[in-house]
Amino acid sequence: MSSEPIERRVSYLGDRLRATCCQICGKEYFEIRDYCGNCGRKSFGKMVSTDLFYEMGKLEACTLVNEPTNKFTKLGNYIYGVISFHDGKVRVPGRLTDRIIKDSDEIDFSALEERNVVPRFRRRYSVDKSDVIPTISLAFTFADEYYPYQAYTICKPVKEYDSPGIVGYGVYTSKFRIREANIERSVPFIDEDSISAAVEAGKLALTHSGIASSDVGKIYVGSESNPYAVKPIASKVAQVLKLGEEEEDVQSVDAVDTEFACKAATSMFKDAASLVNYEKSHIKNAIVIGSDNSQAAPRDCPGGELDLFVGYGAAAFIFGKHDVIAEIEGWYSCTSDTPDFWRRDGEHHPMHGGRFTGDPAYFKHVRKAAKKLMERLGLQPSDVNYFVAHQPNAQFPVRVAKELGFKEDQYMPSLQVVKFGNTYSGASPLGLAAILDVAKPNERILVSSYGSGAGSDAYSFVTTSQILDKRQRQKMTVRYQAQNPFIEYVDYATYRRLKMGM
Repeated sequence: MSSEPIERRVSYLGDRLRATCCQICGKEYFEIRDYCGNCGRKSFGKMVSTDLFYEMGKLEACTLVNEPTNKFTKLGNYIYGVISFHDGKVRVPGRLTDRIIKDSDEIDFSALEERNVVPRFRRRYSVDKSDVIPTISLAFTFADEYYPYQAYTICKPVKEYDSPGIVGYGVYTSKFRIREANIERSVPFIDEDSISAAVEAGKLALTHSGIASSDVGKIYVGSESNPYAVKPIASKVAQVLKLGEEEEDVQSVDAVDTEFACKAATSMFKDAASLVNYEKSHIKNAIVIGSDNSQAAPRDCPGGELDLFVGYGAAAFIFGKHDVIAEIEGWYSCTSDTPDFWRRDGEHHPMHGGRFTGDPAYFKHVRKAAKKLMERLGLQPSDVNYFVAHQPNAQFPVRVAKELGFKEDQYMPSLQVVKFGNTYSGASPLGLAAILDVAKPNERILVSSYGSGAGSDAYSFVTTSQILDKRQRQKMTVRYQAQNPFIEYVDYATYRRLKMGM
């Protein structure tokens, strides 16, 4: 049993893959050091801290662990190896994740070694429910498979806009899927949860935006599947992504969790935009992440009907006023106490309001928010290029779009629930990302989210010319993840095992 100080130090180093480099001789260490073993005392003050989390490594050697013990048992068989960075200057131990290995599988290790790998942020091992979840980025996937390597290059701002808007975004879903009843759903690997998805989406958003992580002064993480009842996950995401200026191992960033069912993230779009637009806030950029490991009881239990649609994933959006790709034109929100979906404290799975989830809940709020916003902005359906609605299933967003007067070519490009399932806080944001992946400059996007409980947020975005300039930085598009050749399908029993997690 490891001590708490050791555990905290492992997370401190491993979450971000912290390393140190000597400016005198160039020797690198996978640890925080005040002096160099080669240069001795003259290296004091000459050691520079670096992070490997945004870099690509190489798998030098590996082996199979086929009898994991104690806290690693739930992982099943896994491959462990040595990963090098910077042409072998730094070597670290690491686990290859996202691989389901059966006892009968024959593995050609020579075909795996010398391949490039990318760090992934994951749970380290299983712990009791009373413990802090141990995390690490010493988990890797191959850079030429589902998760391609994308260099994080910080770019000098080109243009400041009068209105705030989206300056970068990212979507993350698992490579594992279950296919049933004409719908595919994203399934987390056993070492994933809403925190790991939020980190990965945030990482992709930073890469797409080109802004420095230190220039993000606020982070909101919206989720209804927080693995903690009391403890924020935004603080972990902020530390791993190195948001805000860092001093004495503390990030100068305001981090907050939000909760309003499936609109926990979209509720914060207006707050993030207002914050970066307020000069006295001194916040240049704010990031909003919707992340969920959507919960549902097994289908043979009460509430099990939800199990046909739940998915897994996250979407992250960075708001600012420099190099904006989609300006916010306006918003409207509405709320009522219409509990069509809930989970009591201490209960493992949510309950469903049955027939009360349709007309009195979803349709009333989504329709009202969208109509009121269009009235406020003087818009007709024909003035909108794309419409995005919350996607709990494939039928609801189509029906509400038609009721509002939108045509198929306006709403179908955003309909992603049939590929990823209902990603809850990430559902309408994922639909928005799918549109941003293909939108042209000067096109209007209307988004109307929904949160059980109930309420909706409607936003109008107008794209700018810079949406094309930044598109080349986006490899992990929504379509790429939906049609990826490395998707792995699992059966229902495996799906439930993976959803239980570590």
